[in-house]
Amino acid sequence: MRASVLVPTFDRAPLLVETLRGLSRQDLDRSQFEVIVVDDGSTDETANVVERFQERLELKYLFQEDKGFRVAAARNAGARLATGDILAFLDTGAVVGPGYLRRHLALHADDSEHRTVVGYAYAYRPEDPTAGLEQMCGRLLPERILKVYAHDPSFWDIRHGAFLRCGWDLGELAVPWILLWATNCSMRADDYWAVDGFDEDFQRWGVEDMELGFRLFRHGVRFVADREAWAIETPHDRDWDSNAQGNRHNIGQLLAKHREPVTEIGWSLINSDLYWPWEDDYRSLLRWTTEARGMRVRDEIASAVDDLGGGDRVAVIGCGGSVPDAVRKAHLFDFDATLLDTRDENASHAIGLRTPLPDHSVDVVVLTSRLAGLWPRWNLEILAEARRIGREVRAPGLERR
Repeated sequence: MRASVLVPTFDRAPLLVETLRGLSRQDLDRSQFEVIVVDDGSTDETANVVERFQERLELKYLFQEDKGFRVAAARNAGARLATGDILAFLDTGAVVGPGYLRRHLALHADDSEHRTVVGYAYAYRPEDPTAGLEQMCGRLLPERILKVYAHDPSFWDIRHGAFLRCGWDLGELAVPWILLWATNCSMRADDYWAVDGFDEDFQRWGVEDMELGFRLFRHGVRFVADREAWAIETPHDRDWDSNAQGNRHNIGQLLAKHREPVTEIGWSLINSDLYWPWEDDYRSLLRWTTEARGMRVRDEIASAVDDLGGGDRVAVIGCGGSVPDAVRKAHLFDFDATLLDTRDENASHAIGLRTPLPDHSVDVVVLTSRLAGLWPRWNLEILAEARRIGREVRAPGLERR
């Protein structure tokens, strides 16, 4: 068994028919792959649909009780049943051509490099659906649909511009993991379990796949985008309000689990209904981090707090590598991890867009001139956070900016 294809589903029996039909037409011998459908508590004809395909696929079916949105748990449950060396993930409603799985497997053939394959998702642009596509799906084979719409930009993956900008080489990106969406992707089973699979704490829509990507990236797995490993997302109804709320909730969970500047940026963007500036914003931060490494703000901080008493609670954002004795017990934040003493529980690697501190938990927040290179882009967000956590904000090094 070379590959296991995992398809989580919930009350989407008609869409599941098309997904399984595409998988049953693969140009691989059926003995080389299996399909695992994990049902997150459906009450429709899902089980009957799976039964209809038992003779056409090496097919496993797992039902879990409906306890709310548990797609992460469903994928993990399916992965525990998997026997393939490669795990491929498809959403219900994603339809594939005959060469889909062969292409995914080919991209994992080099044993010297462990990869996560970001498969192309035609028509995955839910807010801008392709005219007429819904009527075509189920009536034409996926490869015929591709020929009809291939040159229509409204049919292209919503990530298409991001792929073009890096020349389809995700290795050129600082944050390639934000492009890992489980609608169509694959990875080695041993890499998947090395990072403990999907995080089952994510129980609302969105972010759980990129959070897995974050951990795979830190594990050293290379990300590869491929247009030949394609699927077509069948148009279907979505609860946009609920999805947007889930996305904002889950990006907060991502930040809480992995507190560092790159996730702070994502938190700020998604809460502003943005996404695509993430790569550029993080690259800008990396450039400024290098440029600002020699900046010392010890005297600036001392001047800002010289009128405070010993009982005043202080936070310093942009603290640098050396602070005066008066604030050694303060909450210290800096975007350059190399300058922080990781043994100090009060020191955090952060820009200051969103800290873990409660509302009004300190008396004074000091913003230093180390933030100068970030100020044109993030001044409103940093000030808003400083005002949230502190009763007074002092920024003597930034007051003229």
